[in-house]
Amino acid sequence: MPLTRPTRLRRTGIAIAALATLALGAPSLQAQDAPLEIDVVLRGGTVYTGDDDRPVTGDVGVAGDRIVFIGQPAQGRRVVAKRTIDASGLVVAPGFIDAHTHADTELFNTDARQRLNAPFLMQGVTTAVIGNDGFGGFDIAAQAARLRANPAGTNAAMYVGFGPVRTDQLGTKNVVPTPGQLAAMKRHVSQAMCEGALGLSTGLFYSPQNFAKTEEVIELAKVAARHGGLYDSHIRDESMYNIGLQGSIEEVIRIGREAKLPVHVAHIKALGVAVQGQSGDVIRRIESERAKGLRITADQYPWTASSTRFSAALMPPWALEGGREALLQRMADPAGQERLRKDIAENLRLRGGPDAILFSAGNTQYVGKTLTQVMQASGTDAIGATFAVLRDGDIHIASFNQSDDDIRAFMKRPWVMTSSDSVHGHPRMYATFARKYEQYVVKEKVLTLAQFVRSSSALTADTLGLVKRGRLRPGWHADIVAFDPARYAARATYMQPALLSEGVRTVLVNGQLAVDEGQLTGTAAGQPLLRVPQAGSCPG
Repeated sequence: MPLTRPTRLRRTGIAIAALATLALGAPSLQAQDAPLEIDVVLRGGTVYTGDDDRPVTGDVGVAGDRIVFIGQPAQGRRVVAKRTIDASGLVVAPGFIDAHTHADTELFNTDARQRLNAPFLMQGVTTAVIGNDGFGGFDIAAQAARLRANPAGTNAAMYVGFGPVRTDQLGTKNVVPTPGQLAAMKRHVSQAMCEGALGLSTGLFYSPQNFAKTEEVIELAKVAARHGGLYDSHIRDESMYNIGLQGSIEEVIRIGREAKLPVHVAHIKALGVAVQGQSGDVIRRIESERAKGLRITADQYPWTASSTRFSAALMPPWALEGGREALLQRMADPAGQERLRKDIAENLRLRGGPDAILFSAGNTQYVGKTLTQVMQASGTDAIGATFAVLRDGDIHIASFNQSDDDIRAFMKRPWVMTSSDSVHGHPRMYATFARKYEQYVVKEKVLTLAQFVRSSSALTADTLGLVKRGRLRPGWHADIVAFDPARYAARATYMQPALLSEGVRTVLVNGQLAVDEGQLTGTAAGQPLLRVPQAGSCPG
């Protein structure tokens, strides 16, 4: 029927406005009547978009690697999907984004099964951030190329790490860089930012990074700022090892102010007997700066035990200068031993004593035992047992040093997002997101379900500058999780840390099914997520 005569339009009941719409190139009536062909539809789930606290019951349609519609398709078009997934009774949410991981080992593994990153996918995590604690290499383009050539199960976003940048010029020495060395370090950071790094990450608690003065870090942070990046830090002290928890928060604030960039506190906590209960003071200080305009955020894992290397936990920084061989020499020297005994005793006190140290990954002679048990078996004191363990090699520990009250206080703040700080030997690698939901949403009701979703997706994407991710919106990347709210829970424990979480039914990564009916599909659809540098900040 011709659509050029208004009389014919009126007879068919089509408004005059429709003629103008058609004249502008809108689809014909026949096209509007045609079914919408898509790849996957999740039907009838309770949908949390990452924006709204109130969920909607409806469908999520996916074509290729993009979300096509939420709720119902535009103009009520009939949907024809290659795969329909019954999501009734399930929570459908944006794929979770882990703000702080050490998943580099998995993502760059030569074993395709390891690259699937199963502990993450089975919690609904679709993006892992790597390069944290200042450990990430400055070869961002090369890392991205490896991820494209050998895809992983999850997406990956990368920081440039202060550690490799500094070590490239200064080794493990406790020295101040010369102007020439600092310039070379700046070039490394600049190149990494131009290649797509999120920003600069530091681990100022760890040697040799902790040898750097604040002014040195500021100079490098200024480079990240020039490219539109952010500053992320395992702060210099989460306890009272040196400048203290609150002194370290002040250092982060100073770096943000002087370098003029957003700053982020990694795995925020009050670690050890000397600072437990200080979460309120830290929160008030951060929120005071946020009110003044400083963009400062944090991530957190919901566990009372942290995890780190045994040497980092108990050895003073001076003993670690020069690496392992230098440490062994100091341990063998009577004068060095005497000095070490005093410092180790204080660090052990801060961490709650030998009962609070559980060996978690590494030498099987010690894994699963506390430092107290090692002492008893060897017939020596805590310091002697520490020397014995470290002579055999460094080892990862779970260190029980936090209070639930501090964890809850940080978790409730709207600027704190979820992270695992994933390491082997600690259940947080396999169960952080599941535990946060099970313990703090379902059991304790510290957070609402909507707050849990937002702190695990949209807030993280916004903070890191991940484009069109972290929310369920038409046209955005199809990173999606659907989980059973009655069954989503952690199985991993401190004694059995490598048990996959349960309750996740479906995970899509870039529109491809990575988990289907609660089982891994073997599909590795992850992509490197490279941040676009600020306009005009890079050559070309």
